[in-house]
Amino acid sequence: MTSPLDALPFRHVLPHTADLSPQGRLAIGGCDLRELAERYGTPLYVFDEEDFRQTCREFRRAFESRWPEARVLYAAKAHLSRPIARIAAEEGLGMDVVSGGELAVALAGGMPAQRLYFHGNNKTPAELAQAVDAGVGRVVVDNFHELDLLARIAAERGVRQPILLRISPNVDPHTHAKTTTGVLDSKFGFAIATGDALRAVEAALAARSLELRGLHVHLGSPIFEIEPYEEAARVVCAFAAQAADATGFAFREFSPGGGFALAYTREQHPPTIDEYAERLTAALDEALATHRLERPSIHIEPGRALVGRAMVAVYTVGARKEIPGVRTYVSVDGGMADNIRPAMYGSRYEALSVDRPLAAEEETVTLAGKYCESGDILIRDARLPRLRPGELVALPASGAYNLAMSSNYNMALRPPVVAVRKGRARLLQRRETVEDLMARDIWPPEGGA
Repeated sequence: MTSPLDALPFRHVLPHTADLSPQGRLAIGGCDLRELAERYGTPLYVFDEEDFRQTCREFRRAFESRWPEARVLYAAKAHLSRPIARIAAEEGLGMDVVSGGELAVALAGGMPAQRLYFHGNNKTPAELAQAVDAGVGRVVVDNFHELDLLARIAAERGVRQPILLRISPNVDPHTHAKTTTGVLDSKFGFAIATGDALRAVEAALAARSLELRGLHVHLGSPIFEIEPYEEAARVVCAFAAQAADATGFAFREFSPGGGFALAYTREQHPPTIDEYAERLTAALDEALATHRLERPSIHIEPGRALVGRAMVAVYTVGARKEIPGVRTYVSVDGGMADNIRPAMYGSRYEALSVDRPLAAEEETVTLAGKYCESGDILIRDARLPRLRPGELVALPASGAYNLAMSSNYNMALRPPVVAVRKGRARLLQRRETVEDLMARDIWPPEGGA
């Protein structure tokens, strides 16, 4: 089904259901964004539930059709709430969580404990106990301290906890330095090159309260090339064969992690889900055959690739500052408090007018946030129609890490999330209030002012 929006050079970064409303405005899931903004205010995050569900199904189909025992786990750190956990569970996904808080939210949202994989490089004793008591499917062990700690906690409870070992394959994914995790110089995982990975296998097999099921790697994110995954498959299979010869280790489960790329701008065109699945599984099959290993089950962990495109951020345009011959700033009522990614990673986005989505790109402006930092810039040198105060502007591909990394900087109120589907809107998370900001204060102060 075609839409007038198909003419946009960045149509592929908009949610699948994006279209024009009868009034000619931007609509998602059959809902006019101007009407949603008038009802819920701005900044506002609009979640295309159908887009998220469709992408969950595409990942499952792509990998399950190529690998008999495959599981898709949603990387919850990209964006999590109880409603999101419930939708992921309904679509048959598991979940990768990295803290006690994420674990609690996932369980409260209805994600079965057996489908949860608990990650992290410095899990606390309380978090590990929480995970074991909940019956999580796997703890992905990151270091020797954790290995000893988890073995003791599981033994105290008289259970045998299934684990994966996170190993560092020293494969560079060619992404941002702050999101590269599979190289030797990283805080994550047991390095193969130093011998730590083999020593970890030996220690895990010796721990009676732990059941070593397999190996996990995560190279980083976002990864626009497939070659790093192929190289990681070869490295891990070679190590698994070495570990099998040295210790009798059985390579039953393998997770190549996540990090699958998402298009944020018109220039970006990442591999399709099918391309990732086809080449990753083919490389793994070849490496297994080379080392005469049986097929393990595989578990992949997409985060931004699942939820990123499904959400659009909506802002109201305010002040305009023109510096002749230098730059024009157009400010909006959000910024780095709800989206730190441009300031932290230099991330780029597209933008379009909600009220005039097909209007010609008339000028180059810098879309600025409202917070007291010169670095509070959402998009530098954006091509847009001339925006008027009070007009709405939308930033697509805002579902991953924006709200997960949001803050109350300048006492900002974190925005609401509204799910849209088939012309109906429902509030998933309300806007914070000033009462929320002060809820942790002890007031009046104990012992006087």
